[in-house]
Amino acid sequence: MEQTNSVNADPDPTSESCTKRRNWTGFWVLGLCNNFAYVVMLSTAHDILKKQENQNSTAFATVTSTLDLQAGNSSNTSIYDCNPTSTAAVLLADILPTLFIKMFAPFVIHKFPYGFRILFCGLTAAASFLVVSFSSTLWMSFLGVILASISSGLGELSFLALTVYYSRDVVGGWGSGTGAAGVTGALMYSGLTQLGLTPRLTLLIMLIIPAAMVLNYFFLLVHPPSLPQWRTKDPRCTVLCSEETQGLMAEEEDEDKSSPRTGVRARGPLTCTEKVQVMKGLLKFVLPLGLVYFAEYFINQGLMELLYFPDFFLSHAEQYRWYQTLYQVGVFISRSSLCCFKVRKLWVFAALQFLNTVLLMFAVWFRFMPSAWIVFVIILYEGLLGGGAYVNTFYFISKETEERHREFAMALASVGDTMGICLSTALSFPVHNYFCTF
Repeated sequence: MEQTNSVNADPDPTSESCTKRRNWTGFWVLGLCNNFAYVVMLSTAHDILKKQENQNSTAFATVTSTLDLQAGNSSNTSIYDCNPTSTAAVLLADILPTLFIKMFAPFVIHKFPYGFRILFCGLTAAASFLVVSFSSTLWMSFLGVILASISSGLGELSFLALTVYYSRDVVGGWGSGTGAAGVTGALMYSGLTQLGLTPRLTLLIMLIIPAAMVLNYFFLLVHPPSLPQWRTKDPRCTVLCSEETQGLMAEEEDEDKSSPRTGVRARGPLTCTEKVQVMKGLLKFVLPLGLVYFAEYFINQGLMELLYFPDFFLSHAEQYRWYQTLYQVGVFISRSSLCCFKVRKLWVFAALQFLNTVLLMFAVWFRFMPSAWIVFVIILYEGLLGGGAYVNTFYFISKETEERHREFAMALASVGDTMGICLSTALSFPVHNYFCTF
């Protein structure tokens, strides 16, 4: 305890700078690992549904290959080369568990230590890769997708809430890491399968990601004293911890008067009235974020599969994979942009994303796009808008929310993008079915 007081009294600027870099890097890695499984499951969406078609047409399809994808879809006469089911079916399995978690977990999740949450997220992410890679039926594949959704949803709200215990710049690290997850996940899956590796082997290689998330949280992050930690039943340790905690809370309560980011919650849990007030205040952030994600995921899962160019050098499945990859590249670039500029007018992102949706809807309907290269550019731009909306939303929530409410607000606001995605999924099914009748 004396050593801690000495450090606080005479802080080493070099040590503080090193700690900030470690924490920024730690949140970057956590963002990458947390969103990785979610992204990979969306990248395999076309493959999972193609597997269903192969199962219906040949009895030995599931024995010879897991999630095997053939070039093209010869079983239908649609000009769009449609799968029998929209890829939105996979998105639905990938997002509904996340929605339920984000809607209800912020009200009770504070009762569980962060370490327990991260271990649970790592285990469910690893289980998702194993289940999908070894699945022999479609329902097993969807079970793996659901496990990935649970891991990603719980992890996102937990890590966003965790940022309030650190300097505000870690929000940028988290956002950049989640963007990198999109690029890494989609590119890794597309690249390895393009090189000839089976989808099963590709998914098994990806098991290193959940392990990296757990190791990063426990060994790379420098946890502040105010962060809730594991409890122990050792009476001697209980007394010691109690004394230390009281001292630290006293010190941090003094710091709270001058510092906007101490992460202290010494005044007890939020009341129901306070939570309702926080929810009302979040609407100006959550609504534009939800609209952005509604538009972009309607493109990704409702229109992207239909933007097929038969004479292009890539097959239909390969075109879909690289659409997903370029989208994630755009997300990564914009989610890493906080260090360069910030955009407070969040409605701009929503308006521009809806223009993208209208353009691509007409492109599917009237088939006037001359080449997939033009669609590649539009999809990249779509990702830039989506990533920019996400990272700016949470940055300004962190900046403008009262200290006492910040942890709850950061966790609850993550429901905005998920709600938009769910609504877009509901619209994607009838749109897919309509166009596939042609």
